[in-house]
Amino acid sequence: MSISFSTKARTLIALKPLVLSAQILPLCVFGVAEWQSNRGSCLNAVSAQLGDGPFIVRSSSSREDCVTRSSAGLFLSLPNIFLKDLERAVENVIASYGHIDLDDEILIQPMLMDVICSGVGFSHDPNTCAPYRIVNWANGADTSVVTGGLGGRVWQQSALSKVPTSQVMRPIIDMIDELLNLFDGAPLDCEFAVTGGFDDSVLWLLQVRPLILNSMPQSNIAQAELLSLVEQKVALGMLPQPFLMGERNVFGVMPDWNPAEIIGIRPKPLALSLYRELITDSIWAYQRHNYGYRNLRSFPLMVNFFGLPYIDVRTSFNSFIPADLDEDLAGRLVDYYIDHLLSEPALHDKVEFNIVFSCYSFDLPKRLVRLANAGFTSKECELISQSLRHVTNHILCAKEGLVERDALKLNTLKIRREKLSASNMSSVDRIYWLLEDAKRYGTLPFAGLARAGFIAVQLLNSLETEGVLSKAELDAFVSSLSTVSRGLLRDRATLDKEEFLTKYGHLRPGTYDVLSPRYDEDPDLYFDWSATPSTPELAPSFTLTLSQKQKIMKLLEVHGLEIDVEGLIDFIKKGIELRELAKFYFTSNLSDAMSLMVEVGSDHGFSREDMAFCDVTIFRELYIGSEMPKDIISQSIERGRERYNQSLLLQLPPLITGPEDVWGFEWPEISPNFITQRKIVAPVVTHHYRERLAGAIVCIPRADPGFDWLFAYPIAGLITAWGGVNSHMAIRAGELGLPAVIGAGEELYTYWSSAQRLHLDCANRKVEILK
Repeated sequence: MSISFSTKARTLIALKPLVLSAQILPLCVFGVAEWQSNRGSCLNAVSAQLGDGPFIVRSSSSREDCVTRSSAGLFLSLPNIFLKDLERAVENVIASYGHIDLDDEILIQPMLMDVICSGVGFSHDPNTCAPYRIVNWANGADTSVVTGGLGGRVWQQSALSKVPTSQVMRPIIDMIDELLNLFDGAPLDCEFAVTGGFDDSVLWLLQVRPLILNSMPQSNIAQAELLSLVEQKVALGMLPQPFLMGERNVFGVMPDWNPAEIIGIRPKPLALSLYRELITDSIWAYQRHNYGYRNLRSFPLMVNFFGLPYIDVRTSFNSFIPADLDEDLAGRLVDYYIDHLLSEPALHDKVEFNIVFSCYSFDLPKRLVRLANAGFTSKECELISQSLRHVTNHILCAKEGLVERDALKLNTLKIRREKLSASNMSSVDRIYWLLEDAKRYGTLPFAGLARAGFIAVQLLNSLETEGVLSKAELDAFVSSLSTVSRGLLRDRATLDKEEFLTKYGHLRPGTYDVLSPRYDEDPDLYFDWSATPSTPELAPSFTLTLSQKQKIMKLLEVHGLEIDVEGLIDFIKKGIELRELAKFYFTSNLSDAMSLMVEVGSDHGFSREDMAFCDVTIFRELYIGSEMPKDIISQSIERGRERYNQSLLLQLPPLITGPEDVWGFEWPEISPNFITQRKIVAPVVTHHYRERLAGAIVCIPRADPGFDWLFAYPIAGLITAWGGVNSHMAIRAGELGLPAVIGAGEELYTYWSSAQRLHLDCANRKVEILK
């Protein structure tokens, strides 16, 4: 038997005799017209049917929960009402309707007692329109935590899941499936509560309404076919690999080169293929091997599941092992890293600082205690320490000149780009060489300088840990650095528009996203040229005291780091500064190549939007072969659209720990990165509203350097959905002394970015929504 959606009350009345998986509270319903003509009779009916209370007086209007739009929460519902206050409560609910429709109703039910958890359930994912059963719940007696938008936990499961549902979630999933059957498969969401104890709990259905989707939902069978292929790929990736150490594997969106931060969790095919081409297919491994780590060449770092990018964490962890470490010990170390990540998944964006030992720092002996507690012997810990000291000295050594050589390649990149720009090469030829140069003289040295930057930050942080620098002094040191981003602010205040765009015009939010305009393509989108920007304050100087220099000298001697104090400070400064400079240089090649791709597409009748779906490898084919460009581009776009549409239907966890996670998972808690020790209260705005940026906490999806234009405005704070503790925006916020939350995760980002005003307290790692 199937039924149709109606008002809140009528739907519950229709369901009450049919639903077997949950119970529905007794209810008393009367229309607004009936109330207005004979309220005494209505009050008597409530008393006769439900007693003296407490009640919940609920709206039940024809204007909410209809099949064309959702108006959940539009009208008033009042809990904990007793008979003496019932008349006034009913009047208040009717008043919340505004315009009186005599067909509107009032629904009154007993208040639930002994509630142990409550929440909402969805038959489909509202974002993907795929048949994922989603349960958002919170433990405790407060039934408004989830419905009031205050968070809670989230479980997500495919319609035809191959993996048994947990005992806790099973009754709620069964209820959603039964409701779907009763409503003939129409997408829906419902509110529920659970009362009693674990062994004698009762599931209560509080409300059911249609779920409004923006497109036709995917079928259960189509979803299962897609997920079965992902499951197979994940299962194969979890098996032991003869050329890799580690018995198991994990896939994540944030470890190592964190694709979620750089290209997003659902990048267009061009962005995904560019990131692979320039970094994650081979460049990343060449750099690590050059700097003294294990040879992982030929191992792609990033995989994708129908276009959703993930880091192969076992491959990443192998690449952090110094090349001279004994293989058996190295294998145990990789297994330890993976076990640590599985035990603390919230560290997935902090693996190099909190899980992996990738270099020697002054606090390393203290941090290695974790290995001793995990069963590594003192001799093994000493071997690991020696190996890390050796690779760190190799990178620090001025005679080796690793950092200097990589920095010099940036000048070569600039010279070659100028030659390419002045040449008569065709657009396709220039695209090919811009990208080839970007790899050899751009992303390869950038990867090396980024490695030096990570080591620099760890050494700097260990100076605080060892008591040489206070937190305030560490912040002052970072603020004294000379970076591209600080230069951008200075030049915005001193250069005219043309000069500024000549220097910075290649930047764009979403470095790999061709749909994001460059600064010079749409300058008015990013900057208010009618306003005279204030000249930023000069970076404060930072000088070590004699006592601090003596302490560092002693630390260097005790720990066997072969560098003097001045050399160490110079390395730390260069490591952080050159990383940002390298990014600035190689993105110029990348951005120019992307603009030429748009031109080539336009020449053959394809829009910028079309070109976002092609794969970068077609330009190599067009360079080396005599192909029909229009056919090659068209075929690539068609395949890209198909794959991208599949990616829109998929939802996978940020950390995939086994094949079963493909079918169902609980969204993990995220541990955001708080930058600076400051606290502020300010309004919240997304980056789209330039006129409201001043004095606001600005929310952006990723910690991408293309968002540096924001700092031309006097913003009060920053929140990003994705980004690591050492990401561009984390460094940038620290440099400016800007309170920021980097890498909040999707759930917290959505929650905070939708607020009107926030209290951001970085020192205490707190974010509070102010009403």
